Amino acid sequence: MSADQMLPKLELWGGVECTVNRVGDRYFDQLQRNGHDTRIEDLDCFANLGIQAIRYPILWERTAPNGPEQADWSWADERLAYLDDIGIRPIVGLVHHGSGPPHTSLLDPEFANGLAEFAQAVATRYPWLEYYTPVNEPLTTARFSGLYGHWYPHAQDDRSFIRALINQCRGVALSMEAIRRVNPAAKLVQTEDLGKVFGTPLLSYQVAFENARRWLSFDLLCGRVDRSHELWDYLRQSGTEESDLDWFLDHPCPPDIFGINRYLTSDRFLDERLDRYPIHTHGGNGRHQYADVEAVRVCEEGICPPETLLKEVWERYHQPIAVTEVHLGCTREEQLRWLKEIWDAAQHLRQEGVDLRAVTAWSLLGAYDWNSLVTRDECFYEPGVFDVRPPCSSTLQSPSPRPTAIATMLRHLSHGEPYNHPLLEVPGWWQRSDRLLYPPISCFHTHTSEDSANFPSTHSLTHPSTHPPITPSPLLITGATGTLGQAFARICDVRGIPYRLLSRQDMDVTNPAMVEQVLTEMQPWAVINAAGYVRVDDAERESHLCRSINTDGAAILAESCAQRNIGLITFSSDLVFDGDRQQPYLESDPVAPLNVYGHSKAQAERQVLHHHPDSLVIRTSAFFGPWDDHNFLTIALRTLKAGQPFLAAEDAIVSPTYVPDLVNASLDLLVDGERGIWHLANPGAIAWADLARQTAQLAGVDASAIQPCSTQSFGYAASRPAYSVLSSERGILLPDLDRAIAQYLHECDRVHV
Repeated sequence: MSADQMLPKLELWGGVECTVNRVGDRYFDQLQRNGHDTRIEDLDCFANLGIQAIRYPILWERTAPNGPEQADWSWADERLAYLDDIGIRPIVGLVHHGSGPPHTSLLDPEFANGLAEFAQAVATRYPWLEYYTPVNEPLTTARFSGLYGHWYPHAQDDRSFIRALINQCRGVALSMEAIRRVNPAAKLVQTEDLGKVFGTPLLSYQVAFENARRWLSFDLLCGRVDRSHELWDYLRQSGTEESDLDWFLDHPCPPDIFGINRYLTSDRFLDERLDRYPIHTHGGNGRHQYADVEAVRVCEEGICPPETLLKEVWERYHQPIAVTEVHLGCTREEQLRWLKEIWDAAQHLRQEGVDLRAVTAWSLLGAYDWNSLVTRDECFYEPGVFDVRPPCSSTLQSPSPRPTAIATMLRHLSHGEPYNHPLLEVPGWWQRSDRLLYPPISCFHTHTSEDSANFPSTHSLTHPSTHPPITPSPLLITGATGTLGQAFARICDVRGIPYRLLSRQDMDVTNPAMVEQVLTEMQPWAVINAAGYVRVDDAERESHLCRSINTDGAAILAESCAQRNIGLITFSSDLVFDGDRQQPYLESDPVAPLNVYGHSKAQAERQVLHHHPDSLVIRTSAFFGPWDDHNFLTIALRTLKAGQPFLAAEDAIVSPTYVPDLVNASLDLLVDGERGIWHLANPGAIAWADLARQTAQLAGVDASAIQPCSTQSFGYAASRPAYSVLSSERGILLPDLDRAIAQYLHECDRVHV
C-alpha cells in the first residue's frame, strides 16, 4: 500500500477573502466589498464546488467590537447553521489581517487577552465547532503593521514588529486554551505565508536571517524559541523581554495543521547592485543598501517550487499540513495553471509520505485592492473562483457570483476527476522567460557553503519535465489586418496563449469548404472571429458584400465550430440599436438597427447563436487603443498636437471601449466557457466631442481647437443612433472610462518611447 493510500483523501477546501485591515482610522472590509456580507446564498454556490471545508470569518471586529457582552451573533448564527446543514466544515477565523476593534491594536498589551475573551465566547455559543484559526498570518500582519507601516498602528521598527507578533501568537495560544476549555477536541489550523528569500553572496547573512524569521510564528507556538534559537539574540536586542519568550515555552500551542498560504510574489531576492533595479525597490538594513525584488522576476530558476517549500515544513515540524490559500491575481488561464501546479504538488508529496491534508481555493469571491496591499480604495478587483462584479445598477436583478473556469476545475478535482484544458499545457508566466524584468541571476549559486547551514534548502528550484514538449491546440484568430485581430494576437503573446492569426487568404470565412479545411488541419480549441466588414457608410452601397462577410461568414464559422465542439467568439456592435432612448442598452433589449451594417450584425447574432448556442457574441462600441493609428482618440491627439482644428460630434452619445480591456475580458469569458450575448464597453456615457476634450486635457494637450458639431454635418451615408451606450445585466467587467483613458495614455507613452 502506498503512503498516499494510507492517508485520508486529499481534501478540497475553500476560503472567502475576509480581511478587515485598518489604515489610519479607516477599516477596509472585504466582506462588504465582495457582497458576501449580505448574500448567504453564496454558500450554496460553494457547496456545489464539492469543497469539504471552508475557512470562514467570525471576526472580532465585526461581531463584538464592544466586547462579547454586546456581541451581535445574528450573522454568525445564520451562516454557521447553514454551513452545518449543507455539510461544509467551517474553519473559523477570528482575526484576519486585522488589529482588533478600535479600542485595541497589535501593540496593546491587552490584545491577546481581549482576543481570548472573544474566542471563549465563540466556543461557548458554538461548542460543536472543531477547527479554528484565531489569527491569520501573524508574521505577515506583524510585518505590514509593525515593520513596514502599511497598516495600523503603522509602526516601522523591529521592536514594534516583534511586539505585534508576540501579541498575536500569545492571542492564538490563549484563544485555543479558552476554546479547549469548552471543546477539548478543538484543533488549531495556523496559517502563515512562508515566502523564501534569496540574494547575492554579499547579503547571505541577511538572506539567512530572513529565512529564519519566516518560521518565527510557528516556532513561538511550538515552544521552540529558547536561548539556543538562532533568533534569540535578535529578539532580545530588539527589546523583547525574556519573560515574554519564556511564556511560550510554558504555554506551547503547536498547530494541529500547519496552514501554508502560497503566493507567487512572496519569494524575494536581495541585491546590493542598486543600479539594476528601480528606486522604489531600494532599501537596506543599516549595514548594506540593497534592492528587494520579487524573486520570480530575477531568478533564472524561477520561484521555489511548492514541493520544496511544503517538504521543508514537513521536515521541520513533522505535523499535518494544508495549503490554506491558493490564489493568483492574474488572467484566468494563469489562475488555472497555478491551482493545478499546487494540487499536483500536494498529490506528489502525499505519495512520498507527507501528511498533506488539503488544498484551499482562496478568494472564492475574489479580492479588492490587494494590488496596493489594501492601503488604497481604488476598487481594483481580482476575480477568484467566482466573479462578483455586479450588473448595471438599472437592472432589477441582484448581483450573484458568476462561476469562472476555476469553479469548473474545482468540481472536477473534488470528484477525483481530471480537469483538462488546452491552456494548461502551457507553462505559467512564472515559468516563462518573459517573466524576467531584471538581469537574470542563478539563485542556486548565490550562497556559499558557509551560510548553507542557516539557509533553507535551495534544491529543486527548477521545474524539470520528464515528458517531451507538448504542442497545445491553438486559438485561431481571424482578421489579421484589423485592429481587433492584431490586438488579440498581441495580448495572446503576453498571456502565453498559443494562437494562429489568419488573414482572409488563410481562411475566407465566407467559403465553407475553406473553413472546413482549416479547422480540420489546425484543430483549434476555439476561434476568435475578429474579421468583418467595418466600413459603416460604404455598407449602404455594398450591402451584399457587408452581409456576406458579417452575417454569412459568421454563420458559416459558427456551424463548422459547433460540429467540432470548438468554442467561438464573434463580435457585434452598438449599431444594432436605434438610439431611441436615454438609458444604457442591456443584452436583453430588442435590436432595431438603423443602417445596413447594423442589420448585418443583428442577423449575425441570431444565426451564430442558432447554429452554435454555446458561442459567445460580444457587443462592443467605439474602439480606442494604443496600437493603431486610426482610432478616434489617436487621430484627435495627433491633429491637436499639429495645431489643427478637430471636428467631433456633440450630439452622439457612446460608450467608448479600450481595446486591451475588451480583449482581456473576452479571453477570460472564453476560458470560462461563457455563452450568449455579452456587452463589453468601459462604463461611461460621453459625446464624441467631450471624449476628445477630456482625453486632450488628461494628455496635457491644448483642447481649444476641438470644434463641436452635429453628426448630420459629417454627411454620413448611414444613419447612426444618437444614443448607443452599452451596459450589462450580466456583469460590468471593464473598468470605468476615466481609468481606461488614463491607461490608454500611459500605454501610448510607453509604446512611443
